[in-house]
Amino acid sequence: MQESSTNTNYREWNIKPTIAANNTTNPIRAIVDNGKYKPNPSKSLIPLSIGDPCVFGNLNVEQSVNQVLKQNIDSMKYNGYPPSIGYEPARNAVAKFVETPTSPLIASDIILASGASGAIEIALSSLLNPGDNILIPKPGFSLYECQSKNKGFELRFYNLLPNKSWEIDITHLRSLIDNKTKAILINNPSNPCGSVYTREHLLDILAVADEFCLPILADEIYCSMTFGETQFIPIASLTSTVPVLAIGGIAKRFLVPGWRLGWIAIHDRNSILGADFKRSIISLSQIILGPNSLIQSILPTILDVNNEGIQKFFKEVNKTLECHSNLTVELLSKVDGLSPIVSHGAMYQMVGIDTKKFKDIDNDVTFMGKLLEEESVFVLPGTVFGLPNFFRIVFCAPEDKLRDAYKRMEDFCQRHKL
Repeated sequence: MQESSTNTNYREWNIKPTIAANNTTNPIRAIVDNGKYKPNPSKSLIPLSIGDPCVFGNLNVEQSVNQVLKQNIDSMKYNGYPPSIGYEPARNAVAKFVETPTSPLIASDIILASGASGAIEIALSSLLNPGDNILIPKPGFSLYECQSKNKGFELRFYNLLPNKSWEIDITHLRSLIDNKTKAILINNPSNPCGSVYTREHLLDILAVADEFCLPILADEIYCSMTFGETQFIPIASLTSTVPVLAIGGIAKRFLVPGWRLGWIAIHDRNSILGADFKRSIISLSQIILGPNSLIQSILPTILDVNNEGIQKFFKEVNKTLECHSNLTVELLSKVDGLSPIVSHGAMYQMVGIDTKKFKDIDNDVTFMGKLLEEESVFVLPGTVFGLPNFFRIVFCAPEDKLRDAYKRMEDFCQRHKL
């Protein structure tokens, strides 16, 4: 029988979370997933918190998309590993879908990824080393911060101006730039603000990027999800000198966030990024080995700009979201203590809270928690986007649900007012 070791150098178990894990926090998921706040059991829950248009079942993918997917499943042609950057027909379809007359693209300019979030991660890693910094919006989508901190990138937050439809404070943006700044990230149309930048404002942003030789990382996942006369303008269409990595995907426009298909479109008409950069971004795509092969297989059909059924579907979704946005502003503008800022795109409404109007609500997190616990209406506090004393509404729910939610908000505010 072998005796147990008496080696004095014996190592004890000492397993601890890694630096990357400790640095990784998603503020939205921390609130949504931790269960600290409980809805009122006597009232049905109305979740207006997560940017998932599928929650209530009233917004669904156009049925012809499902038919194409079913056909491709039955074909048995798409069950293997695709190239890490995606099938060439799929990338070519994205190139044709994203390009404009002034910003042409070919398949080799497209990198497919697992959702827009996967595309953002690849793009960030292609532009920054640990210790470098990137300029990101405040308020802004919390995933930018989550991914950057995980990789040791420094974040510098530039202000958006609520009194100017959430335009970037260009003076503040310029003041943040130093020799460690590697890129400017913009989100247009915006999550959480629902803003859509004008041509003139995009040119102002490009002027800063040109002056300081900084590429643009453009999160355009909500491209063309705009209301009324507002038009989405891809920032890459306005420059021939500034390299742009444009992020897109099918999650929002096609109402299929769970299908996890996004992309990076590399706009680099002066070859400033160069061949080495493209090779590096391909290497980064190989970490995951590409997005879902079946979803890739439908892109040549569903991204065809001549597909009249799909174009009609886009218009109908935008019209529904516009009506919901208008309803949100109309009803919440009447609530003392709340100030909704008009949205022009995406599926979000930012609403200001005047805490001076309330006797026991001193910030947006308290507002969110009490609203959920008393009225079973779930919104996200502006703090998770970097903007205290606001909250964000996702207005994808059916109109009757929205009216119910807003009536409960009105009752809640009346009950807590001074």
